[in-house]
Amino acid sequence: MTNTITPCTPRSRDITVAIPDGFTLSSGQPFAGDVRALLVGPDHGPVVVVGGGISAGHAAADTASSPGWWGWAIGDGAPIDTSRVRLLALDWAPETTRDEIVTITTADQARLLALVLDHLRVTSIAAYVGASYGGCVGLAFAEIHPERIAQLVVISAAHRAHPAATAWRGVQRRLLALGLETGREADAVALARQLAMTTYRSAEEFDVRFSGGPSPAEAGSPYRVCDYLIARGDAYRSHTTARRWISLSDSLDRHQVSPERILARLSLVGFTSDQLVPLADIRELANRAPNLDRLIEAPSLYGHDAFLTERTVVSNVLRSALSSLPAPCSQEIAA
Repeated sequence: MTNTITPCTPRSRDITVAIPDGFTLSSGQPFAGDVRALLVGPDHGPVVVVGGGISAGHAAADTASSPGWWGWAIGDGAPIDTSRVRLLALDWAPETTRDEIVTITTADQARLLALVLDHLRVTSIAAYVGASYGGCVGLAFAEIHPERIAQLVVISAAHRAHPAATAWRGVQRRLLALGLETGREADAVALARQLAMTTYRSAEEFDVRFSGGPSPAEAGSPYRVCDYLIARGDAYRSHTTARRWISLSDSLDRHQVSPERILARLSLVGFTSDQLVPLADIRELANRAPNLDRLIEAPSLYGHDAFLTERTVVSNVLRSALSSLPAPCSQEIAA
């Protein structure tokens, strides 16, 4: 008798999970609808959940029809190796089609993740990898469900919202509200996105890219850096609704967990130029968390968006953190 080892072939599938009747948010607000998710990888591989910023969603991995928002980090042989693990990524609630402002917390998002895991009959996950808002949700999940997570990798996120970040996001929310009041929602989304881009990137990058050059002929006309921001805002007009953005932006500012209650093995990554999540907050989280594996502090020109652009730093951390996960699943065939 001989054994033949046949590796499992990674596959992907979309999942829709209905939120059960009677589900209420932390605010007491009833909440209904569906949670959309993507599952990629071998059927019996360890589960790794991935979460990104408020503009990210379940389309984290590249597909035949479109690139994923973190496609370079996910795939066969990639830092999150879908030949070895099952990747799970969710759309953040509320759904894009929901035309109301919802008071939702990162803990609520963690509860919705638990619903998806229950639907998949996954009792615990091998790891959660979260960047920006996704990192906040991962921290909330680890605090609420310590028995369901073994390892947590948090990039460009901390245990609280910094007041300076809340100040910037508050202005964005008031711009969005003004757009709703005046019937110029798409214009407000574009303008709020322009302001957001000034917080996602660094002053150093703007200096490198846009210093010098001629001034516009007339006051009120855009400078070169303004042309860049206007283009980024226009590209975002149809990406989300004002009400959904207000809901998720407010959710970031409600985020707060107790580092002492994060029992999972914890890896933290922060970038020196991040205006939204200062290194001081990440260091405090590291100092207070009981099971810190690693704290990586890296320079970057790209501010908060470094988790999207600093591929070498992020790849090294992910490969190191996930290296201990089980080998690819296999089937033994008797001959």
